[in-house]
Amino acid sequence: MRIGVIGTGRLGTIHANTLSRHREVGSLILTDADPARAQDVALRLGETAAPGVDEIFRWGVDAVVITTSTSAHADLIGRAARSGLPVFCEKPIALDLPGTLQAIAEVESAGTVLQMGFQRRFDAGYTGAREAVRSGRLGRLHTVRAVTSDQSPPPPEWLPVSGGIYRDALIHDFDALRWVTGREVADVYAAGSDAGPPVFRAAGDVDTAAVVLTLDDGTLATATATRMNGAGYDVRMELAGERDQIVVGLDDRTPIASTEPTGPPAADKPWAGFLERFAPAYEAELAAFIEVVRGERANPCDGREALQALRIAEACALSHREHRPVSLREVPGAPEPTGLG
Repeated sequence: MRIGVIGTGRLGTIHANTLSRHREVGSLILTDADPARAQDVALRLGETAAPGVDEIFRWGVDAVVITTSTSAHADLIGRAARSGLPVFCEKPIALDLPGTLQAIAEVESAGTVLQMGFQRRFDAGYTGAREAVRSGRLGRLHTVRAVTSDQSPPPPEWLPVSGGIYRDALIHDFDALRWVTGREVADVYAAGSDAGPPVFRAAGDVDTAAVVLTLDDGTLATATATRMNGAGYDVRMELAGERDQIVVGLDDRTPIASTEPTGPPAADKPWAGFLERFAPAYEAELAAFIEVVRGERANPCDGREALQALRIAEACALSHREHRPVSLREVPGAPEPTGLG
């Protein structure tokens, strides 16, 4: 199998390393907006660098992996679809609903595959939580608490093009909430604070946000995110039911300290970032993509799933802007009423 990797930044380089080692991948063609960067990665991996995106499609590949800036995702997805190629793309499809819907329409019209990169679906903790909920172990689920805290903010130049904290950071929690519980979000109320460094205000963003979400079965959820968690990178999900309570992301590297005299000690080596925390999940999602391309499994996260996470983020952005609860009915692109699998 020959795979084209478009984008060799931090995550693109990690994906290229993973794919280069995979037994079903014979070769890679790498390209980047910075050709020298793609050339450097290709030399280190013993792969081929292409001067641009055109060559990826002209030289011939069996699939495409997209890890470019978000602004290029939708166009590249459409181009791959028109070429009949399966695509793995980092989230989101686009920063707006029209671009997202157009890209999905192109994929569905072409009958090709689009797998989105929501890596938490491949994390052992989130997988275990999904199994616990679906098995009935928790009984009736009544409360979910999701946390995403970055140790340090992203580069200032990234903030204006990131889509904001709801679309860039919390969108992972929104996808995980749907995937773990099997429920849809009915309405949201979101608040944010830009009381931190002025770079967030300059970008029209906030450094900390909190959302209250009501699911379609009455379950209440909260999701919080911050870019300024000096203790370390902290991603957790707590699920409480009438029979039991569980937590994802609590281990000896969770950057949280107890004030109780008999509480556990603070982590000696707290997680520093998402690439380290979710390294196995990133490998697993690409292994799944290769199986999808080979026809060995169903798509674990298609464009429609990514659309629903973006709809929640859009509802949160509207709620934050207008200081009011927002029903998901106000956001175009609602799923069919059959629910999740």
